[in-house]
Amino acid sequence: MKTTHVPIHLATGFVIAALLVGFAFGQLMTPEYRAHMYAPAQMDLGPAGALVDLHYLNAMIGHHVVAMRLAEQLAQNSKRPAMQELAKSILADEPAAIAELYAWKKQWYQDTRTVPDPAVPNLGPAGETFDLRFINAMIAHHQEGINMTREIRTKSIRHEVLDNADKVEAFLINGTQTLEALRSDWYTTP
Repeated sequence: MKTTHVPIHLATGFVIAALLVGFAFGQLMTPEYRAHMYAPAQMDLGPAGALVDLHYLNAMIGHHVVAMRLAEQLAQNSKRPAMQELAKSILADEPAAIAELYAWKKQWYQDTRTVPDPAVPNLGPAGETFDLRFINAMIAHHQEGINMTREIRTKSIRHEVLDNADKVEAFLINGTQTLEALRSDWYTTP
């Protein structure tokens, strides 16, 4: 029986080619193979390209989920009618925004995976300063969203994403101004 030896350089070439094909296949089958949720410390949706819109969709879904989790804490702990109304509004409006983003993920990327729940700050117990803690957390949360919308505008060419970024940013800017006014009215001493 005759054995054939494959030269080492040819075997190494096959291994490298297999690794590259595996990586490319991983990228195609799992769009988030190297993607990450939008991390405020990194402030990066990744490079402009085929997956930047997916990164934005996932990050914005997470952003809306955080708003809902903060609103749940607000509903449980605030005594102010204005804050209770704000919590109701957030909890009523965010699911539709999330559903739209999931629909785009499925339509554009055939991606039906659920975005993992992001970390949500615990605002602590009810009390005299609970609303202040909520306001401060929500203002910071809005700023993260504004940063994300501004970044996607420099990287995406998809009109639905750009329109979404415009709409979300306008809402977040308005919301920040409202929250800052409430903070000033309720917590700034003369």
